[in-house]
Amino acid sequence: MTLERLATAGAHAGALLMARGETIAVVDGATGGLISAGLLAMPGASAFYRGGGVIYSLKGRRIVLGHEPGSLRGLTSATESYALAQAQLIRARYDADWGIAETGAAGPGRHPLGVASGTSAIAVAGPGDVNATILVHTGSEDRLANMQAFALAALELLAQTLGDGATLPAA
Repeated sequence: MTLERLATAGAHAGALLMARGETIAVVDGATGGLISAGLLAMPGASAFYRGGGVIYSLKGRRIVLGHEPGSLRGLTSATESYALAQAQLIRARYDADWGIAETGAAGPGRHPLGVASGTSAIAVAGPGDVNATILVHTGSEDRLANMQAFALAALELLAQTLGDGATLPAA
């Protein structure tokens, strides 16, 4: 997979957002910014992209999401419920119509909390309490391939949630 593949998926989702006149904010985790990069590769992305951040620590999470201390207590990294909470928080933080979040373990080796490499939870939160989540398992220890697979899955989930229903053809 290449950055061009992510840019194609990002442009697809971005075009759907633009057609709807809606905005998005992004929280990248194990994707390291690739979800944002996919969306921002589209010319005119400023029409729909509000902002976001990469969360890699508890301190970073508090800064990016601006949540109250303890408000995420009991949620575990790389779970759909945790990804959804982050998507809702980033949406509110940036006053965006949509929020998307990814949390996982790109590998190699185990995540500090014991999450297996190649595991990612992704969530999209939108208007009218529209929420969608998926759990991705690649079964791979390949860090870069996992990062790309997670980002592509996130962009495809976004497009599907926006009402497209189609996935892009395999590269």
